[in-house]
Amino acid sequence: MEALRQLPAVDRVLNEPALAGLVAELGHAGAADLARRALDARRAELAAGAEAAGGRDAEAALVARRALALDGTRLRRVLNATGVVVHTNLGRAPLPAEAVRAVAGTAGAYADLELDLATGQRGSRQAHVGPLAARLVGAEAAIAVNNCAGALVLVLAALAREREVVVSRGQLIEIGDGFRLPEIMAQAGARLVEVGATNRTRLDDYAAAIGPETALILRAHPSNFRVVGFTEEVAVADLARLGAERGVPVVDDIGSGLVRPDPDLPGEPDAAGSVAAGAGLVLFSADKLLGGPQAGVIAGRADLVEAAARHPLARALRIDRLGVAALEAVLRLHLDPERARAAVPVRRMIAMPADEVRARAERLAALTGGDVAETAARIGGGALPAVDLPSWACALPDPAGELHAALRTGEPAVLGRLEDGRLLLDCRTLLDDADVEVIAARVTACR
Repeated sequence: MEALRQLPAVDRVLNEPALAGLVAELGHAGAADLARRALDARRAELAAGAEAAGGRDAEAALVARRALALDGTRLRRVLNATGVVVHTNLGRAPLPAEAVRAVAGTAGAYADLELDLATGQRGSRQAHVGPLAARLVGAEAAIAVNNCAGALVLVLAALAREREVVVSRGQLIEIGDGFRLPEIMAQAGARLVEVGATNRTRLDDYAAAIGPETALILRAHPSNFRVVGFTEEVAVADLARLGAERGVPVVDDIGSGLVRPDPDLPGEPDAAGSVAAGAGLVLFSADKLLGGPQAGVIAGRADLVEAAARHPLARALRIDRLGVAALEAVLRLHLDPERARAAVPVRRMIAMPADEVRARAERLAALTGGDVAETAARIGGGALPAVDLPSWACALPDPAGELHAALRTGEPAVLGRLEDGRLLLDCRTLLDDADVEVIAARVTACR
């Protein structure tokens, strides 16, 4: 078949200019493997009757593009112009410079992760982050695991296996990717006891449900939705008083990672407030409003934290070395709230005055010929879903979404949002002013 005879050899494909970077990155063997896969796929297409590209050179260029596409699943940098600050699909919180330096400083070397250098004896990775987290929220003790869902599973398995956990029906939440609280509890071996109604749960509902088999009262903050209207829920302090009377600890899963009250985040529960109100344990994410790496923190009473730390699941859920380095750096920043507000990217984006955001949007519009549009940004990550952050964007006509797709698939990738035939590049979620110039150059290249 003539079309099949036009297929180039692997070495011919590797000589394509488009693959120079891939060969340099993967070496000859790695790039050749991708080229062979692309050639095999192209051979199958032609054998099935696909149209030939038009000569050996054209086929080589086509196969080279296919080889590049096969390598396209590597993690790539994305400039976030969506207006969602804590964007789960983009890795949630970008790390502050201090955390990046901490990771870089230990990633390519050995570190005292589980060694007490003073004594020469085995140490604990929790020593680097636990005392810091406890001090930040006013708790007796704290540990970190690999994410907040893991923290909840560990606590339930350690403190409530084959026993009852009392939860309001209004807090039977579903977290990301379809995972639901009742299913998580079942996997941890705890028995769910539902109380109250979806919209109203009272203290008497909890009191009536507590019995000899009750291990915990769990409060799960509905961080990614709001029930409004005829509603009622029980404050942590009231639950803690009830728990103290009945000898049942209260576990408060606040989720989003706010460690202290913040004027930029009104109404969002904070870990320090939960501990002060009497919760036995508070659970929160490190990669949301804390602005750190993916991790979950368990803080509260020393005996409860120790029970979780000594459970066999703690090893399976432990935070890794790079996570420890990044989390330690971020926790240190939060020891000074004003410093954290300026240095932690997600906190800086949230706190940025609207006129500064508008200045960025005006600069980007001037460079691209777009219009300046007033928009509403979101915190994201399951925090304050009903709160809009005043923002400004550069608006570009894009009725078919072609510019949006070109920016998204280029290098570096730029992600905005489409609304009413326009591409909005929201400037609140840019990391710094330099991103404006990069995005403008990408827009120009895509036109």
